[in-house]
Amino acid sequence: MPKMKTNQAIAKRYKVKKSGKIQKKAAGQGHFNAREDGKTGRQKRGGVVVSQTLRKVMAAAMVK
Repeated sequence: MPKMKTNQAIAKRYKVKKSGKIQKKAAGQGHFNAREDGKTGRQKRGGVVVSQTLRKVMAAAMVK
């Protein structure tokens, strides 16, 4: 039986932390960021932890 392939679309967008949590980039950072205040821009810089329900689905797709 062949090895399972990693879903590259998911692997490029998400990162698995040591604790097992999955982190993604904050939404809404593509463009039109100049009109936001500084606080909003700083909050979007960090990563956002994915919810518990999505974690199981992504873990199966990110098999390495």
